[in-house]
Amino acid sequence: MSDVINHYRTCNLCEAMCGIEIRVQDDQILSIRGDSDDPFSKGHICPKATALKDVYEDKNRLKRPVKKTADGWQEIGWEEAFDEVANKIKAIQAAHGQDSMGIYLGNPNVHNTGSMLVGPVFNKALKTKNLFSATSVDQLPHHVASRHMFGHYFLIPVPDVDRTDFFLVMGANPMVSNGSLMTAGGISRRMKAIQKRGGKVVVIDPRYTETAKMADEHHFVRPGSDVLLLLAMVNTILKEGLTPMGVLVNQIAGLEKLDSLVAPWTPQRVAEHTGMSADAIIQLAWDFASAPTAVAYGRIGLSVQEYGGLCQWLINVLNIITGNLDWAGGAMFPTPAIDMHQPFRKGKYGRYKSRVRGAEESFGELPVSVMAEEILEPGDGQIKGMVTVAGNPILSTPNSNKLDKAFSGLDFYVAIDIYINETTRHADIILPPTTGLETEHYDVVFHGLAVQNSSKYSPALFPPDEEDDRKHDWEIYRALASRLRPDGGNQNGADEPSLKQMLDQGLRNGPYGQDGVSLQHLIDNPHGVDLGPLQTGGQQLWQTESGLIEIAPDFLTADLARVEQNFSASAKPAEMTLIGRRDLRSNNSWMHNSERLIKGKNRCVALINPEDAAARSISEGQMITVQSRVGEIKLPAAVSAEMMKGVISIPHGWGHDLEGVQLDIASKSPGENFNELADDYLLDDLTGNAVLNGIPVVVEV
Repeated sequence: MSDVINHYRTCNLCEAMCGIEIRVQDDQILSIRGDSDDPFSKGHICPKATALKDVYEDKNRLKRPVKKTADGWQEIGWEEAFDEVANKIKAIQAAHGQDSMGIYLGNPNVHNTGSMLVGPVFNKALKTKNLFSATSVDQLPHHVASRHMFGHYFLIPVPDVDRTDFFLVMGANPMVSNGSLMTAGGISRRMKAIQKRGGKVVVIDPRYTETAKMADEHHFVRPGSDVLLLLAMVNTILKEGLTPMGVLVNQIAGLEKLDSLVAPWTPQRVAEHTGMSADAIIQLAWDFASAPTAVAYGRIGLSVQEYGGLCQWLINVLNIITGNLDWAGGAMFPTPAIDMHQPFRKGKYGRYKSRVRGAEESFGELPVSVMAEEILEPGDGQIKGMVTVAGNPILSTPNSNKLDKAFSGLDFYVAIDIYINETTRHADIILPPTTGLETEHYDVVFHGLAVQNSSKYSPALFPPDEEDDRKHDWEIYRALASRLRPDGGNQNGADEPSLKQMLDQGLRNGPYGQDGVSLQHLIDNPHGVDLGPLQTGGQQLWQTESGLIEIAPDFLTADLARVEQNFSASAKPAEMTLIGRRDLRSNNSWMHNSERLIKGKNRCVALINPEDAAARSISEGQMITVQSRVGEIKLPAAVSAEMMKGVISIPHGWGHDLEGVQLDIASKSPGENFNELADDYLLDDLTGNAVLNGIPVVVEV
């Protein structure tokens, strides 16, 4: 028996970048626990990290290519698989045009180093405009607001939670998400520290969430009305002169325009629509503006509603006018060791539209909500073939039944995935990459969204040996891209740089390269390197044409006309509205095949307020029907005062009972698919992001 080895790495299952220590003996995992020496997460760990072992050992996980045949799924060799996939793609595009192939990139892509560094090579080789991703499911409004206000789509400010005195959380539940577009391993510790130093945490949400339960103050708000609350807060702060902008005042364009835009939106006008009293709105604005430092943070609940773009614009506005942008304790911009803010990657938009609905492109992608119609609608430019990469859109995007029908009728579909799940069951060929503990890892994206500057590289724990016939994701991308070249090249990327070389170059050319931060430096420091707190960047940050913060850009503010139209005095809210939620032991639809995570009581239940339940004769645990314009599902009710009256909450990521799915553990507790209720024709018109909160529904026994 060999000695026990301690392996240190970053968990890549969510955005939190928690450091973990894995004890291994004879290639067997003995334990997974938080790494107390990780300078970023400092020992924090959530239940998902322990399930890395389950993913690695999962007998349902594919390890070699499989092809669908009349006799079921059959293993085939890698070269045969690569050749057939490339030939099918070429044939479809030759017959129907370049855009007859579509590609969907799932959320796990941004958690994999190979996908981030080499995946674009394959995407470019496809030469299609029909590129979709999880970005337009939950975060596109952040990118749109940043592009128009700061000049770069990835200049996304994050809360400096470690130094703030007032943390305003809107439509976010970091106690469960561990921070989303706010990488914050150990967020509970960080929030408690705010309170310990005399600060305050306030949560605005239609549900009394896990985060609200540890906050100092919580206010219910009607789903979809956050834009009104934010407008009224900005109105109050400007009207009362609570605008200590400090050095920012000389870096802002459009302040006069902003004043006139928000003038009609008084707390008194919006109170009935939001469900918050005018006095509560005014007090919240005063408390926020009067705190020594403060930061407003709005996430999923704001982004996945009808006015997601305006909400993210106004979150930024709130931080700017109170002097809390690019300032310690406010909303700041991380300085990652690999620069994500290159001027030549500001983000282009509006260059083309989708074929059927005319939805606009943003940053090289079309809204995922139009994907089904682009497959189903006949005519020139119809999508005939699809590629999905680490995604399960039939569970994670709107109007799942429609998309399920669309995928079942494709001429050809190839999936790069490790499971036969609700989406990939339709594939003709599945190419499974190595994953998790078998790959080297560097968080290319999430260091750029972290509440503290740090850098960490994790080598593979279980690299494939020479006789192991497995492929990394970047090897798959390069093999396919080489075969799609016009010259028919088949080099499999042999002459291309390795991931290590690409990472080392990025680190040496980054902001800390001259200080000795290189890949070897990170290898020598397996717990990670602390690069200090977030720093003020000053005016050189802004990449707008004016060189200033555009606080009221026309592209964003023109959408206020839609708010005025829809929130008229005669408008009435729907009888019941639906919002989603996530669970600490889930990660979208990824982790439901881990028994240690899925065991226990059923978590796929509909939370409903006691008054709403009584009005419909609904009792605890009773099966209810929830119906929207596009579908209906049946699931148990959980009667709870944590829900605002008139609002019902169902978790997303469930629904593992479709024929052909090969997930043994998930099938024991399949749950119901939230996105059968989500309407593909409900979009944020400004950004094209899907609307998953504030969906009108009928609830019955």
